Amino acid sequence: MIKAIPFDFPYDGRLEPQHAALLVIDLQEDFLSPTGYFARKGYDPSPLRAILPAVNRLIATARAAGVIVIHTRQGYRADTADMTPYEKWRRKRAGLDGTDVLLRSGPGFQICADVDVKPQDIIIDKTCNSAFTYTDLEMVLRARGITHLLFTGCTTDVCVHTTLREACDRNFQCLTTSDACASGDQYAHEAALHMVTVEDGIFGALGDSEAVIVALRQLADAAR
Repeated sequence: MIKAIPFDFPYDGRLEPQHAALLVIDLQEDFLSPTGYFARKGYDPSPLRAILPAVNRLIATARAAGVIVIHTRQGYRADTADMTPYEKWRRKRAGLDGTDVLLRSGPGFQICADVDVKPQDIIIDKTCNSAFTYTDLEMVLRARGITHLLFTGCTTDVCVHTTLREACDRNFQCLTTSDACASGDQYAHEAALHMVTVEDGIFGALGDSEAVIVALRQLADAAR
């Protein structure tokens, strides 16, 4: 089990690598680069980059334990046909009209080069904050028998939390890794982490990367 609050994860003590996935949410150049979308919106991307060592350690440990790694990328079609009028309005308001920021045709859409991505990993592309909305994520998880999700990535208060909430509503067992998630707004980050733990874990459990790594290594040792 993974040491966590408000309960050790998972609640029933049944953590099996073949039924677990590590979600790495939106660690893309548009969010981590000093010239990407996040920075152009006036946020400091350095807190997002600061989690990369913890994320990469989790990825390596998950692979060694037989836990599938799933990366997500957020962005729109190059022709913006899938962008709503509201998103187009926000884009123009932010001074991004006519740029390739947050477009799948732009370099910012790609996962940051400092993130450990391997060919056997799964990549889910999305247009919405939730990785479940208008994607095949749930189909992929159900097809592989995944029941337990470990969350990392950015931003804690938006795409991570929106995906987490939808995962809980779909009856996945979820753990958010506190030091492997980040936001450009520290208050929002801390509030999002706190919300995981309310009402006896309404959105699952909250643990740190070291606790997750210790548990995954124990699973890997037990399988040998």
